[in-house]
Amino acid sequence: MIVKAKTKDIPMIQDLAKRSWTIAYQGIISQDQIDYMLDLMYSEKTLKSHFDNPDYQYYLIKNDENYLGFMGFEFHQEPETTKLHRIYFLKEAQGKGLGKKALEFLKQQAAEQNDKRIILTVNKKNPAQKFYESQGFRIYEEKVLDVGNGFVMDDFLMELLLK
Repeated sequence: MIVKAKTKDIPMIQDLAKRSWTIAYQGIISQDQIDYMLDLMYSEKTLKSHFDNPDYQYYLIKNDENYLGFMGFEFHQEPETTKLHRIYFLKEAQGKGLGKKALEFLKQQAAEQNDKRIILTVNKKNPAQKFYESQGFRIYEEKVLDVGNGFVMDDFLMELLLK
């Protein structure tokens, strides 16, 4: 089940981010960078600013009564483009088809907003890249982004054109 998040859900999003990032990025980036980026991207101030933007949406993903992941995306981040900023699942959620369901939901939401493509970034060493490719995304650019504190994100930019 995919449920729209509200500002009262910020602590849950922060908890899910912390728990899922450790799994997603262990061995890809250092623990220092994980901690730095979690503080940067999931601070209460940052998340509240997202909730204040009507084009930025957060959804919680649950199975039965347990929240197993979340996603955050932004309509019209570029002309006719929705950007998937974040989609993360706890380890126990992996392999249950929740990622596919979440992306199908995202495609529907983007199409309803008349966006024609979905973009995302994924670390070049992240195995999630193969999942995105299996769902129709393709790499259109590579980018190294300085995120401060001596850290960089070395990413593929991927896109999916909507029909």
